[in-house]
Amino acid sequence: MRTFQDFIEIGENEAERMEFVREVISEHKNSDLYKTAQIADEYDRKQNRTIIQYQKLLYDATGRAIPDNVSANYKITSGFFNRFTTQQVQFLLGNGVTWEDEATKGHLGEDFDKKLQTAAKAALCASVSFGFYNYDHLEVFTALEFAPLYDEENGALMAGVRFWQVDAQKPLRATLYEVDGITEYIWEEGTGRVLQDKHTYILELVSTGVDEAEIYDGENYPTFPIVPLWANPHRQSELVGLREQIDAYDLIKSGFCNTIDEASFIYWTINNAGGMDEIDLAEFVQRLKTIHAANVEDTGATAQANSLEAPHEGREALLDRLAKDMYADYMALNIDEIKGGANTATQIRAAYEPMNNKADQFEYCVIDFIQGILAVAGIEDTPTFTRSYLINTQEEISTLLQAAQYLDDEYVTRKILTLLGDADKAEEILKNMEGQALDRFTGEE
Repeated sequence: MRTFQDFIEIGENEAERMEFVREVISEHKNSDLYKTAQIADEYDRKQNRTIIQYQKLLYDATGRAIPDNVSANYKITSGFFNRFTTQQVQFLLGNGVTWEDEATKGHLGEDFDKKLQTAAKAALCASVSFGFYNYDHLEVFTALEFAPLYDEENGALMAGVRFWQVDAQKPLRATLYEVDGITEYIWEEGTGRVLQDKHTYILELVSTGVDEAEIYDGENYPTFPIVPLWANPHRQSELVGLREQIDAYDLIKSGFCNTIDEASFIYWTINNAGGMDEIDLAEFVQRLKTIHAANVEDTGATAQANSLEAPHEGREALLDRLAKDMYADYMALNIDEIKGGANTATQIRAAYEPMNNKADQFEYCVIDFIQGILAVAGIEDTPTFTRSYLINTQEEISTLLQAAQYLDDEYVTRKILTLLGDADKAEEILKNMEGQALDRFTGEE
């Protein structure tokens, strides 16, 4: 693993720097981080690797394995990983970030909430993602496109290489990010060159005022502008420990379909027809398929149709158990537990408690990430989050109205409208209420 100290030893020799960048990319693609990110990305897209690569086998008399290309071989992929990570991200970040200073959102870009969700989802898959504060907006790099260079002494991210290549036969592009600027490289047919010399992060267009010629002047950030967002305190992918259960679920469900497919036919037993050879039996079955009737010529011979019934109780019970275990292990909300009947607010909160605990752990990582971005942007603020809950609206409103006499009218109005999903109408309704109160006051006078 290459580190920031290894990079420092290279010095300013451009040829050696370019070769170092190429080696960093190659080593990163062979790292456990990159390989895990690839697998997690597949599971997130419901391209579960284990079941897709699964091959049924037959064994001959010598014990040699032979691919079974005849019998049914369904490959059904489940979407548990995508469901869990999406639920975790939207539960914590679905309502966006709330700032103490309203101007902060403008400084970070109008799409900051969206980019933050993208970074969070990528982190949960690969264990880490990277946010680049680019002057007035956030850009997100995944572990599949960014190779970090950490400081050996304190573990801080001090440099990194972003790379991309649309096809193995196409040019490889790379951008080297350092504290004091950016350098861009390109490799075409194995030959590398500097595509753009090192320049500062912030470029400003300046006019000389003499011949109206325009030149670029620039500056850098107070610290390295790329910040890692970790998925959890363990700094590992959320697929770790879950993949085996997903694989088991996929294999059992696919095998169940194979069994049903192979058993979904009728076979015939013909009694007292010893004179029929294999050709006669084939003709008998063919006649049944075409005209749905056949004669049995032997005296006393009878034909009886039979069918197979695939055992299902044990498999269904195991699939149900695996699904429940995965929800429990990921600490996700199983909506099936609260969607039936009229659940009280207490029951709903209890169902959300595991997800709340998991969100608490993830929130610490997200706050560290945001504070790192704010430090780069030179902004002082504190982010807060409003989590997305399902609620018993009638019970919540009833509780709120019971306490209304102790609360401010504006607070009660805004809260009720939020519960009803009409929070955007709060200003209009409050204005109308103020006008009605003024009319009543004026009438009394």
